[in-house]
Amino acid sequence: MINYLSNNSDTVLSALRQHLYLALLPILIGIVVSVPIGYLGVRFPWLYHPLVNTCGVLYSIPSLALFVFLPVVLGTKILSPINIVVALSIYTVALLARTVADGLRAVDRTIVQSATAMGYRRFRRLVDVELPVALPVILAGLRVATVSNISLVSVGALIGVGGLGQLFTRGFQLFYLEPILVGIILSVLVAGLADLAIVLVQRAVTPWTRYQHGNGGAA
Repeated sequence: MINYLSNNSDTVLSALRQHLYLALLPILIGIVVSVPIGYLGVRFPWLYHPLVNTCGVLYSIPSLALFVFLPVVLGTKILSPINIVVALSIYTVALLARTVADGLRAVDRTIVQSATAMGYRRFRRLVDVELPVALPVILAGLRVATVSNISLVSVGALIGVGGLGQLFTRGFQLFYLEPILVGIILSVLVAGLADLAIVLVQRAVTPWTRYQHGNGGAA
């Protein structure tokens, strides 16, 4: 495997860069889109259940079918990376929109009422109070979405665009084990590092959760 890496370092690095791009760009898009959608599900309670049901349906669509179907809808080429980005953005929004809504719904109403009594208007209350309190729930959903995206990118190799997944298909086609092992190890490593990064961000931006856990442990 070391010989394979030394002889094919450019190919592996190119696949790794593409994998990161295809996995992480939809995460950024999903965050931007899912926060307002999730908020609407809380702001207008009658929207919550349709939101949850729609997210469930979207996430249940098989990834390969969506990769193949999107070029017809978007007018893109079958090998265009845009198809993967759009598909994974849909999955990310399907996961995060419900998570954002559940996180905001879980915020203690007394906290919201106290912020309102202190003069916070709706938008400022959302940004300064409700979202920070809901962050542990939202970041837990983000961890799931991130690891899921990193895994699903490899499926795109079946249509010719799949980052590290291309190492899998090359290995299967040539009956060559080394690229398959390299692809698996790097995929697991990227997923683990991404998950760890989100955990560290959560610990940095929600220090009160560590305090609460510390009290629970002491009790």
